[in-house]
Amino acid sequence: MTDIAVSTTRGVASDAARRSVVSMRDVSKVFSNGTLALKGMSLDVQAGEFISLLGPSGCGKSTALRIIAGLGAPSSGSIDWPSSKINAKGLPDGDVGFVFQDPTLMPWATVYDNVYLPLKLRGISKAAAREAIMDNLAAVGLADFTASYPRELSGGMRMRVSIARAMVTRPKLLLMDEPFAALDEITRQKLNDDVLRLWQQHGVTVIFVTHSVYESAYLSSRIVVMRARPGQVFADMEIAQPAERDQAYRVSEGYRQTCQDVSDALQRAIGAAETH
Repeated sequence: MTDIAVSTTRGVASDAARRSVVSMRDVSKVFSNGTLALKGMSLDVQAGEFISLLGPSGCGKSTALRIIAGLGAPSSGSIDWPSSKINAKGLPDGDVGFVFQDPTLMPWATVYDNVYLPLKLRGISKAAAREAIMDNLAAVGLADFTASYPRELSGGMRMRVSIARAMVTRPKLLLMDEPFAALDEITRQKLNDDVLRLWQQHGVTVIFVTHSVYESAYLSSRIVVMRARPGQVFADMEIAQPAERDQAYRVSEGYRQTCQDVSDALQRAIGAAETH
């Protein structure tokens, strides 16, 4: 593994307040068809970080994310949750939110009821859940669309509903699996800014899967570059970011240099995989 320290700046939490949220320990994953997706992957995620998993298609980014979420089991290795209460399934109770590549909304349910679902599954009445639902819809700019149905929304709006649903339980860890890949560039940039705002305001820890060097460089306090299958950590880069990230930052020399550094690391990872 190659470690590249671009900066010692890490997220919004102070070093003194840091604690490990989740740790992957030597995780490997072999699918039933014999495909070795991950091999000996280890990763420590600290509270308050915004980590992007970056790598070529098929390198195991989404597989790693699903294993962390408990949506798949490792073939070997372990997932540890040092600061969470663990349930009978070996997962943290209510501490994880997941945003998939597609919004995965219930088409027969309104925006309000889609966001209500995680709280309904916990046995919370709709009346008791109202404040949390409305707060999270307001946070993603959809407070006026509570009675709308997914078919009535744009792709970006449907993804906002998905984010509100993932955040309504106030998770410690938000997992996002290429949520903006299918959106146009303008919508994608706006949603990037919205996610950053939620991260900063709520102190949630984020693991974000992306193929985009530019997206990872804009969003992240830390970028983990993975080599091609079998997936392994190739470079672990801490990213210096200004307090405010906006359109001016997107055209700054600092952002350009970060993109160059990340792109170089990704190219080295691809080259290492070809000779692995």
